[in-house]
Amino acid sequence: MKLGVFTPLFNQLSFEEMIDKVAKSGLEAVEIGTGGSPGNAHLDIDKLLANTEERKEYLAKLADKGLSISALSCHNNPISPVKETAQEADELLRKTIKLASLMNVPVVNGFSGISGGNLTDTQVNWPVLPWPTEYDDNYNYQWEQKLIPYWQGINTVAEDAGIKIGIELHGGFLCHTPYTMLKLREATGDAIGCNLDPSHLWWQGIDPVAAIKILGEANAIHHFHAKDTYLDQDNINMHGLTDMQPYSKVKTRAWTFRSVGCGHDLKTWSDIISALRIYGYDYVLSIEHEDPIMSVDEGLNRAIVNLKSIMIKDQPTEMWWT
Repeated sequence: MKLGVFTPLFNQLSFEEMIDKVAKSGLEAVEIGTGGSPGNAHLDIDKLLANTEERKEYLAKLADKGLSISALSCHNNPISPVKETAQEADELLRKTIKLASLMNVPVVNGFSGISGGNLTDTQVNWPVLPWPTEYDDNYNYQWEQKLIPYWQGINTVAEDAGIKIGIELHGGFLCHTPYTMLKLREATGDAIGCNLDPSHLWWQGIDPVAAIKILGEANAIHHFHAKDTYLDQDNINMHGLTDMQPYSKVKTRAWTFRSVGCGHDLKTWSDIISALRIYGYDYVLSIEHEDPIMSVDEGLNRAIVNLKSIMIKDQPTEMWWT
């Protein structure tokens, strides 16, 4: 395993400043945004697609710092009911897959997307209950008419390019649980897998270790985000887990993203890392720092220290005791 970082927390820095800071932090990999929610502060996708020498220079700068790219990320909504939004997201995803192939980056991360509930909707609709039955109708339309057809096409593009897709299981999108991930994968193909982030599982009541077993058994874990979540039971009693308060309302929110080790203890995180190894994921742990009560440097460094103390880097030796 290697330790890396998702770089939007350094969007205020130039690419050169960012990789210098990351390398000095003792990390080995970067996950870089090509646009969409992560932004594109550290990568000009059109420039790199157009010029072989630009790509070589870009990768050489990373290599000089001892860094590799774990994934290119373009989190967006390619099945949005807003036509322009969907087209922009689709174009970016296809470009990102092409660039990843040209740069030998094995994974492209993003969201599954969320559509409207029917052909005439102009806003997204995230059904989480089967009743009233209109929600069930919405859900079936979204999966059968929008989500599956779209990702069937992308699976073909990704397979042809030799790229794996890491869909982040994130609330508000149609793929947000192990079940919905496997449902989409079965309907599309093996290029479609998950970018597993425990922080989004905890607030849904899902045990990340159990999720790793389920998804790992299906070889469906393509990337991993290291981010924690603190669950405030008093606030859960007031707001429930589907808390619509802004993330800035830390005092009253039911749950809050935290740096690794600040929401769950390191025994829990050690179990997560062990499960990843046992179930076949031996790639990068990409730190995503979104802790609202810590600075960029303190939150990142806390995660680095905690993960380095428990991560499994070496391959196991032969069992000499059996």
